[in-house]
Amino acid sequence: MIENRRDFIKKTALGTAGLGLSTISAKSYSNILGANDRLNYGIVGIHSRGKANMKAALAVPNTSIAAICDVDSRVLVDVQGRLKEMGKKKAKEYVDYREMLENKDIDVITIATPEHWHAPMAIMGAQAGKHVYVEKPCSHNPWETVALMEVEKKTGKKIQMGNQQRSAPTSIKAIKEIREGIIGDVYFGKAWYSNKRGPIGYGKRVPVPEWLNWDLWQGPAPRRDYQDIWVHYNWHWFWDYGTGEVHNNGTHEIDICRWALGVDYPERVSSEGGRFHYDDDWEFYDTQLVNYRFPENKMITWEGKSCNPFPHHGWGRGSSLHGTKGTILLDRNNYIVYDMDGNVVKHEKEEEESATTNTVGAGALDTYHMNNLANAIRNGEKQHSPISDAGISTQLCHYGNIAQATGDTLHIDTESGKIVGNGKAMQYWKRVYEPGWEPIV
Repeated sequence: MIENRRDFIKKTALGTAGLGLSTISAKSYSNILGANDRLNYGIVGIHSRGKANMKAALAVPNTSIAAICDVDSRVLVDVQGRLKEMGKKKAKEYVDYREMLENKDIDVITIATPEHWHAPMAIMGAQAGKHVYVEKPCSHNPWETVALMEVEKKTGKKIQMGNQQRSAPTSIKAIKEIREGIIGDVYFGKAWYSNKRGPIGYGKRVPVPEWLNWDLWQGPAPRRDYQDIWVHYNWHWFWDYGTGEVHNNGTHEIDICRWALGVDYPERVSSEGGRFHYDDDWEFYDTQLVNYRFPENKMITWEGKSCNPFPHHGWGRGSSLHGTKGTILLDRNNYIVYDMDGNVVKHEKEEEESATTNTVGAGALDTYHMNNLANAIRNGEKQHSPISDAGISTQLCHYGNIAQATGDTLHIDTESGKIVGNGKAMQYWKRVYEPGWEPIV
């Protein structure tokens, strides 16, 4: 007897929810029977990660790109060309995100803009009745994280953060084995990232390029004259627009450590570091060590080296989890289990690798993660990274920056996540918004 289509989809979702589709490669998604409901995507911020999000959305069964939005007119033309090459319909174009929200054909919005736009766009998107896929970090400051969590509850819309390793089949399997005791009681996680970023120089005030809508690019940020080093990548290193390396890449590895240890908010956070490698306009830290102490004697450390690529264990990025019976090395492409004598007990690899240290980071995990959100929307599959959980990892990264900026050890309320008894630190809890642009929850 031919299986009922709805039953087939339901069984597929239930069978793969816990394993992150570990037996299905990213390339095979297009061959899976599609769900009943078509999902139309609006892709926002299409310069680099946005293209990866568009590709992942199209790899999900029964989807289309209804709209694209960017303040750079050049990339709108480029993406339309890519859609045509793939045999897809031309997408409706927008420069102003607020106008795109009025498009009732859009079901899901993906956000890959500079970080100061992430939470405001996600909040407006959910309030407009759209589901949201927002790249990490989900917020520019801790206040926005809390606001986004509230909007997720109020609207009931699915909001997924783009920490794609949460959908890696090997990572899901490794965490399951950690829960089952493969390395005993796990008590310490080390997260790291090493790269060879060059100097960014000194910004100069120059005329705004004709292809850029500078007012909309700034959006919720206070207005400043355009400088030639901010667009399209170096905004990461400036407080007005970015959140530094601890968010840009640490979000991934710190999140994996938190997941493996089964912890939420820490009791205290301290940080050491600075801009050591070059003398330029970079405002954040190219070298940073953050220590997190959690209840029940659990710890996480973050080591970020933006300008020195020397790896740990041969890996430029990753996490190591240490327990009473051994250690696990884990990254987005594989994991290795060691016993207490340093012998390899097990080594599992992803079927398809994802990029580790380039600026786009595209790969199979994008498809897995986007498909998980689609399944959550269509049939209630458990999300791998809802804001209710991903927001906690985001706050940990904010604590790291605040501890570094203030020079203080932060004490955290482990229930609410609020910084306790430190007015200086709380000055970083919320940003100053351009009048009329502060998110309303």
